[in-house]
Amino acid sequence: MTSHTTSTAVSSLGASRQPGRRSNVLTLLMLAFLIYFLLPLFWLIVSATKDNGSLFSTFGLWFGGGFDFFQNVHDVFTYNGGIYGQWLLNTALYAVVSSVGAAFLATLGGYAFAKFRFPGRNLLFSIVLGSIMVPSTVLTLPTYLLFSKIGLVNTPLAVIVPMLMSPFGLYLMRVYAEDAVPDSLIDAARMDGAGAIRIFWQVGFRLLLPGFVTVLLFQLVASWNNYFLPLIMLNNPKLYPVTIGLAQWQAQASGVGGAQPLFSIVITGSLVSILPLVAAFLLLQRYWQGGLSTGSVKD
Repeated sequence: MTSHTTSTAVSSLGASRQPGRRSNVLTLLMLAFLIYFLLPLFWLIVSATKDNGSLFSTFGLWFGGGFDFFQNVHDVFTYNGGIYGQWLLNTALYAVVSSVGAAFLATLGGYAFAKFRFPGRNLLFSIVLGSIMVPSTVLTLPTYLLFSKIGLVNTPLAVIVPMLMSPFGLYLMRVYAEDAVPDSLIDAARMDGAGAIRIFWQVGFRLLLPGFVTVLLFQLVASWNNYFLPLIMLNNPKLYPVTIGLAQWQAQASGVGGAQPLFSIVITGSLVSILPLVAAFLLLQRYWQGGLSTGSVKD
């Protein structure tokens, strides 16, 4: 009887210490982080439903007396000749081209560093790691001087080309490729007569697709929110991205003391500008699911 009681107590104690049990402290901590991250978004959504006067006369974290969201959206796309639509298209062009290009170059370079042995490999990779520590703003002025010499200033390439380089993406893909692409799979492809380029496209890239999408999304967010680089490189308002255009409207609104209904336009334009990023995350998250070598080996 005593042995049975002891076994039951030990089993109960072990069950109470199971790692899968919910922690109230961690749950509260995660809820606090969730509120912290979602509160600015909630403020942005609420403020986009107010007119210019209600922004300053009502509580910031709750709706006002009216619902002016659709009128604000109309004003955003019609103000100043509808230039916001051009800014949005410019931002999409800069972000998509630079993020896809940067993700592809990072995938190609990471695969090469992980699966090929060549002289100076460790030195080159150390330089890549060192470049991660250099702030991008430090390189903006030298990049401007270089691009001005070759006549690329005030062109879309002045924003796209610098964003094609992603040292962190290269580092991430090198680490990811070391485990995601088995050496035995590469050797098997070589025995079948496949060359290096064919192995990369038909074997390596498919296995590296989750990492490719990860780098793409990181770079997409960085390019979409890029402010300092286009501020230095561009002086034609028709080439501005959304970040620079909204900053100009904000400066105009502050300059006239809010006399023009620009604050509500700026806030609504900011909300509209983040919707493509949300859609990109929702559409691309499925590529993160599944194993590293799904479909690579047929049973």
